[in-house]
Amino acid sequence: MEPSPGLNVITGETGAGKSIMVGAVGLLLGNRADSKVLLDKDRKCIVEGGFNIEMFSLKSFFKNADLDYESECIIRREINPNGKSRAFINDTPVNLETLKTLGSRLMEVHSQLDTLLLGQLAYQLSIIDLFAGNTSLLSPYKASFKEYQTKNQTLISLQHEVEQWKKEADYNNFLLQELIEAQLQPEVDETLEEDLKLLENAEEIKLKINQILELLDQSDFSVSQNLYTIGSLIDQISSYSDKFQALKNRTQSSLIEIKDIIGELENEQEMVVHNPQKIEEMRERINLIYRLEQKHQVQGVENLTKIQDELDIKAQKILNLDDEIHQAQTALEDTKREMIECAHLLSKSRKSVYSGLATELEQLLVDLGMPDAQIKIKEQSKDPDLTGIDDIEILFSANKGIPPQTLKRVASGGEFSRLMFCIKYILAGKIALPTIIFDEIDTGVSGEIALKMVNMMKNMSKDHQVITISHLPQFAAKGDTHYFVYKDSSTQTATSNIKKLSNQERILEVAKMIGGESPSDIAYENAKELLELKLK
Repeated sequence: MEPSPGLNVITGETGAGKSIMVGAVGLLLGNRADSKVLLDKDRKCIVEGGFNIEMFSLKSFFKNADLDYESECIIRREINPNGKSRAFINDTPVNLETLKTLGSRLMEVHSQLDTLLLGQLAYQLSIIDLFAGNTSLLSPYKASFKEYQTKNQTLISLQHEVEQWKKEADYNNFLLQELIEAQLQPEVDETLEEDLKLLENAEEIKLKINQILELLDQSDFSVSQNLYTIGSLIDQISSYSDKFQALKNRTQSSLIEIKDIIGELENEQEMVVHNPQKIEEMRERINLIYRLEQKHQVQGVENLTKIQDELDIKAQKILNLDDEIHQAQTALEDTKREMIECAHLLSKSRKSVYSGLATELEQLLVDLGMPDAQIKIKEQSKDPDLTGIDDIEILFSANKGIPPQTLKRVASGGEFSRLMFCIKYILAGKIALPTIIFDEIDTGVSGEIALKMVNMMKNMSKDHQVITISHLPQFAAKGDTHYFVYKDSSTQTATSNIKKLSNQERILEVAKMIGGESPSDIAYENAKELLELKLK
């Protein structure tokens, strides 16, 4: 179908399939696809829509999304039988988020769900923001609020980390101090046990060294004296053979080695001193190291020093975290000030339109047969959230003497529909949007009120393409174009079809809407009269 640029009316019996078109449009706007709605489970379903977007300042969107811009934009959704779907903008594959973003700037679909949404405070706040034109204020506020949330979460994480560290801090500091006081020296402490053995056996070692020195050098027949004598004897016969000369050299080498051994033994003899106090100190030192190894479940002084380094890093970490927390708190306060400043600007803008919106709605409701309608906007401050610092609620009364009350308590469907329509009518003048679709917004209205409502739609259609699904003859007669949805059951499987009605077909359809399947002459005359009103 190719709706006219003005007001398009779609009619048809209940159950004829008007919702199929709304569902198809929803797919173009990025709604989730469900293969269960497919008529033929073995074939791919394709929904395609063409939009003239030349007048709607969308070039920047296409540039940012890395898409080719054309004044005639083609959107396509393909649904495969397996349930998977693909989306395309000007034949370029896109994800659903990109499609939704573009769809929100091409078309608005008002459904019965929107009427239910009107009772929700968040939806009412969005109405205020649209009426006030707060897009330029909402964007920086939301950005600063999200930044505030991020920095607040960073601070909370740091505080939690410090809390965890501090729970262990006292014990860790005790362990660290214990290791520091131990004054661990791997190159010294690793030989403690060997040194202790020497001291514990000093007397025996000294005795044995004396005996060895006696044998090597101090007796008349010592090893060194005998080697010296042997060397002299070999020297006397060395001229007779090279072999003796070699033995002489070896004997001299042995004598040198013996002298070296004697020197080292004499040094050790001087070093080895029986010292009970030092022995006790070394035992205590070894026991201390052993206890530390047991406590930290490691072996070796070197591993203990590694643990000491790790504990020192942890101690420094707490100090660093304290600095980080201070910096995070400062950054959070700065962001909070910026957020609150943005929030107050947004709140000021909202408050400036409460009275104007209420007055404009009341005037429109008078035109729609509700002369005593009252609108009041109740507001109070709240802690900052993604929507700002304002809690607002639109209160409504349709009857004289009844104070305005929450929209959830408005009983009449007709009153609710008229209020919703007036809101949509006002907002349509605030947004640059190619197409607006109304799905049975005429619920609960009829007669003269229906005519006034459709006249307002005609006025909207001067700046927007308007498509309305209706059961009212007044709506059907006022459309620039009239489409009729009908069910065809002539084949094995019933199908829904839509066709554009000619002038004669429109008269018949409007007459049926007035007088039933077999309209009377009066119904025909009424239909002609309604259709003539369209031209006035």
